[in-house]
Amino acid sequence: MTIIDVPEGWPTDEATARAVQEELRERLVLDEPGPAPGTGHVTGLDVAYDDERDLVAAAAVVLDARTLDVVEEATAVGRVSFPYVPGLLAFREIPTVLAALAGLTADPGLLVCDGYGLAHPRRFGLASHLGVLTGRPSIGVAKNPFTFDHDLPGPDRGDFSPLLASGASGASGASGTSRTEEVGRALRTQAGVKPVFVSVGHRVSLDNACAHTLLLAPRYRIPETTRHADSLCRRALRAALWADGVGDE
Repeated sequence: MTIIDVPEGWPTDEATARAVQEELRERLVLDEPGPAPGTGHVTGLDVAYDDERDLVAAAAVVLDARTLDVVEEATAVGRVSFPYVPGLLAFREIPTVLAALAGLTADPGLLVCDGYGLAHPRRFGLASHLGVLTGRPSIGVAKNPFTFDHDLPGPDRGDFSPLLASGASGASGASGTSRTEEVGRALRTQAGVKPVFVSVGHRVSLDNACAHTLLLAPRYRIPETTRHADSLCRRALRAALWADGVGDE
């Protein structure tokens, strides 16, 4: 298996990455509803790391949004492209994720990331980053919240509570008025099971992001898109290690 190198000119330090993040954030589209839930294709994206060898494997799995049958899948393995910095994790994996997406022949449709979109300290997580770079509608469905306040949703499937970011408006914190912003939702996908954390990535409304998530999780807490992509990227990483002669270590 070919190992993808870090792209030439890719950010290598925190300051440069933050500048790129800020520039791309200006391109976010947040006023579109996105594709209707249960129609077209949805593509799950996930990654697996081998930290000792600085490798990351990415998987893209296309599902039929109505039947949840697998339509196509693709993988890529690359070098980790950025150091670990909270809030900048997308820079570690995006080149490899884009390579996996490029290996698809089917229309990916909606991108579903195992991570965050607007529910991010700078409102630009992996789902937003990939959405802007590809121009495709995208959402983030994370297993854990990213430091935002929320109440536990009700116990039933479909119950939700907002993820709230607190801040202040005005020139100074003392004189400004406090405000809160809904950056996502804690969504109960199965009755009595802990919620997932849904946020808009790009070109999708929050209501539709939650509706998609519920349709993608008919039996389990985690959407089928993520379940398929998680399994596939782990297999791809193991195959890459075996090909490199280290799988039996």
